[in-house]
Amino acid sequence: MRLMDEAEHASIAAAIRDAESRTSGEIYAVLARRSDSYFFVAGFMVACGILLAAVFVALAAHWYWYTVPLPVFGLAILAAFLTAVLALWLFPGLIMWLVPKRIRYQRAHLNAVQQFLARNVHLTTQRTGVLLFVSVEERYAEVVADAGINAKVGQEEWNNIVAILIAHARRDELTAGFLKAIEKAGLLLQEHFPVGPDDVNELDDHLIEL
Repeated sequence: MRLMDEAEHASIAAAIRDAESRTSGEIYAVLARRSDSYFFVAGFMVACGILLAAVFVALAAHWYWYTVPLPVFGLAILAAFLTAVLALWLFPGLIMWLVPKRIRYQRAHLNAVQQFLARNVHLTTQRTGVLLFVSVEERYAEVVADAGINAKVGQEEWNNIVAILIAHARRDELTAGFLKAIEKAGLLLQEHFPVGPDDVNELDDHLIEL
């Protein structure tokens, strides 16, 4: 199921074309529902939680002089783990609750860099490609700019655009967020990389959904 309909995709494509009509820079947009399945990360967190709980149960049983046969105790731990894994498989919405924010952001950042390279944003003639990236379930956004742009545009400028993308994503206004971010990115590129007479459109003007 797509996050945006055809009309929303068309409006973003039009915004990219409009922004690029005034700059030699190239803007590329990518929207991911999730940057990783996180199943094994969540499974590891569940396993750690179950083992920690088992330690407390063992200590409590010892404290109250209650004897649990070792095979029974081991089978109980195994049953708890298998039940938890089954729950994660049947209800994948639970997974994100178990993944630390640092890991979510690392995976989303890695996805952004991979998309920057896979979509050839780094292969523009003047190294003036910029990727606008949003990963919804991680609540993560990033702007990845090529070397030619980073030499002239400071990180704080991109941070302002990231803030726009995140704020709109939190309100479930993905299209509006991309439109505003594209406009802001276009103005920045126009200031430092105005369009030339021999400018060529080197990247597709549309949003990619993953």
